[in-house]
Amino acid sequence: MLKYVTIVCVLAALCSAAPQQDVQILRFDNDVNVDGYSFAYETSDGTSRQEEGKLDNPQSENAALTVTGQYAFVAPDGKHYTVTFTAGPNGYQPKTSLGQKK
Repeated sequence: MLKYVTIVCVLAALCSAAPQQDVQILRFDNDVNVDGYSFAYETSDGTSRQEEGKLDNPQSENAALTVTGQYAFVAPDGKHYTVTFTAGPNGYQPKTSLGQKK
């Protein structure tokens, strides 16, 4: 459930920050199981996200969720940005690309 709330919040933030336009969902994949989840989407405005979460040490008291993924978008200036990230016991660790016009 938290995953769906996060997706909705991200999409709402992207929609409110950009000028309104007719954006189509080109792809949406979603898989949830006991030990983790994965999802991916891509829209016609150049926005995309893919993420995978895996439960490490599920049977121990040190169980932790490790999430890896990336998201990309086109900024208002036309430059493309990509953020690759890992989140887990060591916190959120993003790596960004420099925006380039295509």
